[in-house]
Amino acid sequence: MEHTKGFLNYQRIEEDYEAVELRIKDYKEFVHELTPEQAKQQSARCMDCGTPFCHNACPVNNVIPDFNDLVYRQDWQNASQVLHSTNNFPEFTGRICPAPCEAACTLNINSDPVGIKSIERAIVERARAEGWIKPQIAQQKTGKKVAVVGSGPAGLAASQQLARAGHSVTLFEKNDQVGGLLRFGIPDFKLEKEAIDKRVEQLKAEGVEIRTNTLVGELPEGTKVTNWATTNVTPASLLEDYDAVLLTGGSEQSRDLPVPGRELEGVHFAMEFLPQQNRVNAGVAMPEQIRAANKQVIVIGGGDTGSDCVGTSNRQGAAKVVQFELMPKPPEQEDKPLTWPYWPYKLRTSSSHQEGCEREFAIATKEFIGSEGKLTGLKTVRVEMKDGKFEEVPNSEQIWPADLVLLAMGFVSPVASILEGFGVEKDARGNAKASTDAKDGYATNVPKVFSAGDMRRGQSLVVWAIREGREAANAVDAFLMEPL
Repeated sequence: MEHTKGFLNYQRIEEDYEAVELRIKDYKEFVHELTPEQAKQQSARCMDCGTPFCHNACPVNNVIPDFNDLVYRQDWQNASQVLHSTNNFPEFTGRICPAPCEAACTLNINSDPVGIKSIERAIVERARAEGWIKPQIAQQKTGKKVAVVGSGPAGLAASQQLARAGHSVTLFEKNDQVGGLLRFGIPDFKLEKEAIDKRVEQLKAEGVEIRTNTLVGELPEGTKVTNWATTNVTPASLLEDYDAVLLTGGSEQSRDLPVPGRELEGVHFAMEFLPQQNRVNAGVAMPEQIRAANKQVIVIGGGDTGSDCVGTSNRQGAAKVVQFELMPKPPEQEDKPLTWPYWPYKLRTSSSHQEGCEREFAIATKEFIGSEGKLTGLKTVRVEMKDGKFEEVPNSEQIWPADLVLLAMGFVSPVASILEGFGVEKDARGNAKASTDAKDGYATNVPKVFSAGDMRRGQSLVVWAIREGREAANAVDAFLMEPL
């Protein structure tokens, strides 16, 4: 770094948010990105460590000190090239990644880390504004055909890498638009879908054929995942027509809460609730939309999906929102000497929580209560951890009024029938069984069938999906180009 003492001279700069009373009136993004001068000052705090722990903590191994230095020098175009060399979609991660790189920043040992995520977003937004993000069209075609099944971040990244390597890529998506959870799960106020649309245009220009409304395989009746397919393609036909198949579907099966009263009207999975609002925002009529307006809402699950339910409920005009978390309340501040450079265990308050939400920890739902088939409340009990197991606290039962309960307790596995249709062996958690070894990485037990992303590793981060998509594309390319 040219400015070797920036970390002593400058404080961390946080991105500004629109005021709560303004941002909850619509579903638009409300984060104000850093100005060029703020980004330069923030990048000056980077110490150019001999061992850049931030680089190691980043799943896509972003070359963070390098692009920080380039931003400090105001060489934005080269900063964009460095950023895109490891990350196909930094506008996604610059918005929604939890930034494990910042937790691992050396400054985080005894100060505030460099605002790496905000610098990343500033770089890619500058690149988009200047027109530096252009299709990279393969100069030579290999004559090989690849089918990529599932268009979330793993499928998008893999398709782009394979197309740039010269292969003919067809991307299959069962819904009417590509993006997976980026499109249908993450609310627009965190990621407006225009960012996805721009990348779709780039993929098409690079030669990727996109087939939406196309389900590969079968979904058993009653499977509660988003599915607007109008066409079916059999796994056998893909194996016959393509030289390789890459399965990059999501871990879509939501974790259920099988307690008495689960069948009552008003108890829904988060992934029934969130995609509907995103579709309404996109101009699609949803006459049966699940809405929180004027309702007492309880969100069960304390992670990112639960937070998204909170923010969406507030924008719909909920009367009150309460969020339950089974685990005890984390400490406000992590024990840095103990946890650094790893992801710390501490209380995390999202922008949605700041918009209005009661948070209850160490609480378990025992029963949903209703009248005439409709939800009116639920019964809970407090819990505590003893010998590694949760035990109920005596005399802690409580009745909570509720008109709408949203289950946001994570995802258990991909849809089993998709893997079974190809004959892919599953691991103990129901994911596609495939290693990440250097040799035969991402290959399943079925010849020429590979798997990556949440379908292989289980529920995870968008940035991990991008990494797996890139690595799987490399593995597929090596397989296709292996000398006979």
